[in-house]
Amino acid sequence: MKESIRRFDQPGPTGKSFPLGTTIYKEGINFSIFCRNGNAVSILLFDHVDDLSPSREIPLDSTLNRTYHYWHIFVKDLKPGQLYGYRISGPYEPYAGLYFDTDKILLDPYARAVAVPTGYRRGEMTIKGKAACPSMKSVIADCSSYDWEGDKPLHRPFAKTIIYEMHVGGFTKHPSAHIEVSKRGTYAGLIEKIPYLTDLGINAVELLPVYQFDEQDAPDGLINYWGYAPVSFFAPHQGYSASADPLGALDEFRDMVKALHKAGIEVILDVVYNHTAEGGQGGPTFSFRGIDNSVYYLLGRDDFSFMNFSGCGNTLNANQSIVRRLIMDSLHFWVTEMHVDGFRFDLASVLSRGEDGAPIENPPILWDIESDPVLAGVKLIAEAWDAAGLYQVGNFIGDSWKEWNGKFRDDIRRYLRGDDGVLSQMVTRLIGSPDIYDHKGREPEQSINFVTCHDGFTLNDLVSYEWKHNENNREQNRDGSNDNLGWNGGVEGETDDPYISALRKKQIRNFFLITILSIGTPMICMGDELRRTQRGNNNAYCQDNEISWFDWDLAEKNGEIFRFVQLLIQGRLLRDLAKPQFAMSLNQLLRTSEIRWHGVRLNQPDWSDHSHSIAFNVRSLSGTMETYFILNAFKEPLAFELPVLNSDRQWKRWIDTSLESPYDICHWNEATPVNTNEYYTGANTIVVLICIL
Repeated sequence: MKESIRRFDQPGPTGKSFPLGTTIYKEGINFSIFCRNGNAVSILLFDHVDDLSPSREIPLDSTLNRTYHYWHIFVKDLKPGQLYGYRISGPYEPYAGLYFDTDKILLDPYARAVAVPTGYRRGEMTIKGKAACPSMKSVIADCSSYDWEGDKPLHRPFAKTIIYEMHVGGFTKHPSAHIEVSKRGTYAGLIEKIPYLTDLGINAVELLPVYQFDEQDAPDGLINYWGYAPVSFFAPHQGYSASADPLGALDEFRDMVKALHKAGIEVILDVVYNHTAEGGQGGPTFSFRGIDNSVYYLLGRDDFSFMNFSGCGNTLNANQSIVRRLIMDSLHFWVTEMHVDGFRFDLASVLSRGEDGAPIENPPILWDIESDPVLAGVKLIAEAWDAAGLYQVGNFIGDSWKEWNGKFRDDIRRYLRGDDGVLSQMVTRLIGSPDIYDHKGREPEQSINFVTCHDGFTLNDLVSYEWKHNENNREQNRDGSNDNLGWNGGVEGETDDPYISALRKKQIRNFFLITILSIGTPMICMGDELRRTQRGNNNAYCQDNEISWFDWDLAEKNGEIFRFVQLLIQGRLLRDLAKPQFAMSLNQLLRTSEIRWHGVRLNQPDWSDHSHSIAFNVRSLSGTMETYFILNAFKEPLAFELPVLNSDRQWKRWIDTSLESPYDICHWNEATPVNTNEYYTGANTIVVLICIL
């Protein structure tokens, strides 16, 4: 049902300090902003987004419109849709961490919508003084009038979740998407492609940043495509809206969430609370730098330089009380007003750093998130490291957090590449990484299992390239990781060699099989199921073009990989129904499971450093199915003995990654009987046999 305007007692003309941001009343708008070190605050009202100067400036009286460090005022006759900003005066003393500049038009940190002028230029915001181009403007938004039609969060357990990491814009920007031009690259465009996601079997999307970000935070002539450059923690990115109205992004985003929920798909947001687009010394001033720089950012104690644990020039002062409130209010907004189901926290280890930059034992912001009743039941996923080397996988604070498992990614890549000495680590990742997670009694799905994500090679490129090819980023190929753990099969890049082509398809199947069938929560990257390529670019953050976009024509070319992934997901979900471990910890699951390890001979596994093969059979906890896994990363075939079943039972082949479609995988009830006592397993091949008991 639709709700009316926010219900608070209307303030007097001086306004009131709470709520922060803008609050809509029948007779006008209350403004409130935190500023501790500024001397004077004015509200600027604009008639048009491209205006250089305000049509009206409202100075706030420090004796009447200030309560403690909160500046506030009630302005009559203003309505939703009004463009506004702040002007704040104070000392400009970078050596003391202060960057006040009365020539800068500042965004409201709590604005629900941001308008970007057509003439905006990031470079003009980096110098002290008046910019020669229009600034971004905040927009008063009424978020209470949307009709959710009874929509509720889905609250699907991680044990039943299949995550698809995707980019809102890149999913439908390619002309092959065959949707209206106005909808390409938008929330509305994504809605039209929901049937594709449900057909694949996806039930949760993890969206790359959708908070308003600075698209110009990129090398000259390029565009920040990924969106890890936020200027707001509330406003949905206007660039993903099919509407020219900056308020249109709010409803269009909610239309998308509602449509995804109706399709049974949860919405997880990739959120960036570790830095902003303002960068470090010499960076632009949009909001926080000009409002109270020394409050919002971590600064060196001696020289007040910007600490850079994010790799992006600045680090948000997340455990400062004002910033903590900002983060919590932002999370509350996206859950209560926008109905999202969860969050993946970019460089989450930054949030464990105190105001001196050092890690602290019990970070207040993380415990705020962990214990908050509004966030109870919301999916929380941590990228448990930061750009300064703090690595907390397995030791992230609290009980609610799941973690991107970078060790899973690296160990699986090494194993399938054929590295020595990684067999035992690979098996450990297969069974839920108990070396990392069983010490806390964590559930089996504590680990978010992935081998590719937005950052790095696509899966197709992981098996096609061994070196990065980032020349298009205009940084002389210096950017991006040099340690990709890829194997090209003998030729760098595209090839017509039939042997190498077949090997690459087999390796892609292997990666998907391990990712989706391992204990943990699987995550796959947009387009990997159709062999999307970035032509060897492993850092395509600034490639808003066909290098990054989803090419829908690949569905016809590589449909057999889509089918393989589709049937894997179906098999995983069926397996989990037969294995009701949802209330168990990982340790309990492993202790109660019947797992037997083998090599090419039964009960004789080879765990030596030079071994690249292993087999094991496991019986479901419900006792309804037995599965036999054979993994052979040798570059030669091997014959594996099969466990003996009761006379009335028979092994059947569900998966053999060496076979071409449609023989590589099938529905369980169509599995092919195996009539021998051993299985000839090809080089670089994984086989899964099943027996329904």
